[in-house]
Amino acid sequence: MTEWPRERRGGDGESRHERTQVFRRPSGGGVPQAAGDDAFEDLYRPRGGRRSSQDDYRSAQSGYPGHDDEPPGPPRRPSTARSPRPRRKRGHPVRNTFIILLILLVGAPLALYVWGNSQLQRVDALADYEGRPDNQPGTTWLIVGSDSREGLDRAERAELGTGSAEGRRTDTMMLFHIPAGEDPPVLISLPRDSLVTIDGYGENRLNAAYAFEDGGPQLLARTVEQSTGIRIDHYADIGFAGFVGIVDAIGGVELCPEEPIEDPKAALDIDAGCQTLTGAEALGYVRTRATVRADLDRVERQREFFGALMSRASSPAVLFNPIRAIPLMSAGTSTFEVDDGDGLWDLMWLAMAMRDQGELVTTTVPIASTPNYGSLGSVVIWDETRSSELFNAIIEDRPVPEEALENFN
Repeated sequence: MTEWPRERRGGDGESRHERTQVFRRPSGGGVPQAAGDDAFEDLYRPRGGRRSSQDDYRSAQSGYPGHDDEPPGPPRRPSTARSPRPRRKRGHPVRNTFIILLILLVGAPLALYVWGNSQLQRVDALADYEGRPDNQPGTTWLIVGSDSREGLDRAERAELGTGSAEGRRTDTMMLFHIPAGEDPPVLISLPRDSLVTIDGYGENRLNAAYAFEDGGPQLLARTVEQSTGIRIDHYADIGFAGFVGIVDAIGGVELCPEEPIEDPKAALDIDAGCQTLTGAEALGYVRTRATVRADLDRVERQREFFGALMSRASSPAVLFNPIRAIPLMSAGTSTFEVDDGDGLWDLMWLAMAMRDQGELVTTTVPIASTPNYGSLGSVVIWDETRSSELFNAIIEDRPVPEEALENFN
């Protein structure tokens, strides 16, 4: 009898249990019989993994029916599960539509603004000089309407009654003050025949500062500042051609003349009462002197028209209507002349400030007399006391006192 002791040990090297198995070999040979089943299982248990019926099937198909006599094949690649492709996310149609609309609503106006700002004509109108008024509260514009015929051909000049004179003269001059606080803005007309002192030329009409060969916007702005004591922050000038285009672009301007006006020289023939004037009619309306008080009436009409124009141009019906806004931008920016430091945003701010006509205070510089003044002919003399009250109210950014307001009625 042969005995084989067998010992099992754990991974830590210490004996967990010991068991001696006795194998008895039969006298006739054969497999030794162990005292227990463990020894038999240890000796004869297959070392490989358990074969599946699928493996047996492969062996049979290859002509090797047994398990042990099957020749080894090439090593199999480990089966790896193919990861699914990530699905491309599709944008939500409503969200995409919203983004496109947002781009159109923001991008298109921004592009139009940049283009319009680049089209503005600029001039150095507000240069510093010795003795210039200091900065003052609020914001003050000098607004000029010139009779430049630039851009009008012979037929258009005849149709509009502008004449054929070359050069530029000022038909309209106004100061527009926007207070820093809650007080209403003030629009002041400056009669073009006002007698003032012009640097280098002595006494002359106010509009002469613009017409002199070496004059123009800069000399005019300086003359207004020196005559009133008001510092000018912004400057805007528009000629006849641009005037007509702007009015037509916004669909006309509603005005209410108190009496009919017929003036062949200004190509004007309109009835009394509220009506919408075309660009050509509006131009004749602000140019004509065919009324009792001639130039003084014209000053009032110019102020009335300019306020109505700005109110209409800044209305939602124009600003949010591409059919109106784009032609307005094209006509306005190509004919407006502004100071070097001004831009389209300043003009938009000006229009918005003048939009509420009910709150706007309008007046003319108080007038003392309109005598003939030697070679200058008829001139306008300002009322020294009342005009000083008016100008000081603007300088100090406070409401204009009633006694300083000029009322021709």
